[in-house]
Amino acid sequence: MGTDHKLVLWDIDHTLIETGGVGSEVFGEAFHEVTGVRMKDMASVAGRTEPVIFRETLDMHHVTSSDGLFERFADAQARGYERRADEMRVRGRVLPGAIAALQTLARQSGITQSVLTGNTRKSAQVKLRAFGLDSFLDLDIGAYGEDDPVRAHLVSIAQQRAHRQRKHTYSADSTVLIGDTPQDVAAAREGGARIIAVASGSSSAAELKDAGADIVFPDLIDSSALIRALAV
Repeated sequence: MGTDHKLVLWDIDHTLIETGGVGSEVFGEAFHEVTGVRMKDMASVAGRTEPVIFRETLDMHHVTSSDGLFERFADAQARGYERRADEMRVRGRVLPGAIAALQTLARQSGITQSVLTGNTRKSAQVKLRAFGLDSFLDLDIGAYGEDDPVRAHLVSIAQQRAHRQRKHTYSADSTVLIGDTPQDVAAAREGGARIIAVASGSSSAAELKDAGADIVFPDLIDSSALIRALAV
C-alpha cells in the first residue's frame, strides 16, 4: 500500500522503553497518596489501560472508588514520574533500536508517528521526554488510557485526532500499531489497524504470532525491515 499518509501508533512500555521498576514504584506511591492505603499488590499491567489497572488494584485492596479518584491518582502518578525522571533514566533504558526506528520513520514522507498507550497523557509525556523520545512523536494526536479504558477503542480516537490535524483519513490499512503484547495485537485487530509486534517484552515471538500479529520482530534494531513492513 505504499507509504503515503500512514499513521504509526507506538506502544510505550516494553516497546520503546523500560522504566527499570520505577513505574510500579511510582504507581504504588500515587496509590498510597490518594487512598491512604499502602499498596501490597498490583493488578496485571501488560497491554492494559491505566484506569483498568487502577480500578482492579483498588478492588484488590478493598478500596471503594469515588468521583475524581482516578484523576487525582493520575496527577500524583505524573508528578512521581517527574520527580524520579533522573532515576528512571539510570535504572531504565531505551530499548535497542528504538531511537533509530523513530528517527528513520520521522524522515519518511507521509508517515505520522504518535502513541497508543494505556498510560495517561501526562505520564506518557514525562516518560518519553525523560528518554529523549518525545520530539519524534506528535503527542497531540495520540490516544491514552484516560481516553477510554478499552484499548481497542483508542485506535479510532487516534485516527480521528490525526484526521482533524492532518486532514487525511486513516483507514485500517493505513494505520499501524507497534506493540509488544497480545493485548496490542487484539486492540489493533478489534480497533481497525494493522499490527507489527515486537518481542521486546514478556511475550515471545511465537505468542505474538499466535495472537494474530501481521509481522513480528525480535526487536527494533533493523529499521530497514520496519520500513519494508510499513510499505506492504
